[in-house]
Amino acid sequence: MVWILEILWLIPALPLAAAAVAALARRPQHRFAATLAIGSMILAFVLSCVAFVSTLGGHTGMEVERQVYNFDWLQFGDAWLKLGWVLDPITAVMLVMVTFVGLLIFIYSVGYMGHDENFTRFFCFMSLFAAAMLGLVIANSLLLLFICWELVGLSSYLLIGFWHHKPSAAAAANKAFIVTRVGDIGFFLGILWLYAKTGTLLFYDNGNGCLEQSALTGLVGQTTSIGLAVSTGISLLIFCGAIGKSGQVPLHVWLPDAMEGPTPVSALIHAATMVAAGVFLVARVYPLMAANEIPNDLFIHGTGIVEVRAAVAPAKSNRDG
Repeated sequence: MVWILEILWLIPALPLAAAAVAALARRPQHRFAATLAIGSMILAFVLSCVAFVSTLGGHTGMEVERQVYNFDWLQFGDAWLKLGWVLDPITAVMLVMVTFVGLLIFIYSVGYMGHDENFTRFFCFMSLFAAAMLGLVIANSLLLLFICWELVGLSSYLLIGFWHHKPSAAAAANKAFIVTRVGDIGFFLGILWLYAKTGTLLFYDNGNGCLEQSALTGLVGQTTSIGLAVSTGISLLIFCGAIGKSGQVPLHVWLPDAMEGPTPVSALIHAATMVAAGVFLVARVYPLMAANEIPNDLFIHGTGIVEVRAAVAPAKSNRDG
């Protein structure tokens, strides 16, 4: 089904449009905002299921073909900066997960936030959050992924601090925004370095993408002043972004305070979007990280070991009741 690839952009565009309409409507009723948000997620879920079946239905293992749609976006002299989206097994699975879990949370929010005077604003922010995450999932460009990545961070700030009249909620929102930006600085530097070395930020582009063999071979063959392969340095910088979003040591301190937001926000952050975004980023750029297995594995596995130890230590000493 080639047509689903051509309209894949509609999946994030639907909740984005719902957020825009809810924000611009004059004094919209609660039912209008909720219907708009939930309706957009239902349509996005249906399209995601079609994309899932198109990608994985009737295929196994290596038979699955990656589908890519790229287009020229911005011109610099004679060169064009390209954007695009990709439909592969990772995209298909994440689209279904995010839209399904997001839809359930949206429905639950109608009752939970029903008596809040800022009900419409809440659904506006939730729809923006969902749109940003879905855009991140379909992106075939590290630039587009980073733009959506930052929109996820902005949306989380707005939602965690939704009850900003409470000092604790305002402080938690600021903490989440600042701490995750620390990781994003490393992520951004990795993007700049990758573009400087490959001349492209597209993941897949008929053999010329930054995750394809020709680019990876060149990155592995170059070394830094400290003897690391360029591919390793770029991978570690990009991984910094995943550490921040996934709440891993040492950038984990924002995650417990995120519970200051409304309960649906906590569910969305922990189950379907922000925390999962870090895992998705690693999965998406894994060909780059796997190009030099030993140093990358040592760092990533080491981070995981420290994370487990940091979680177990308090559990051994704390007592309920």
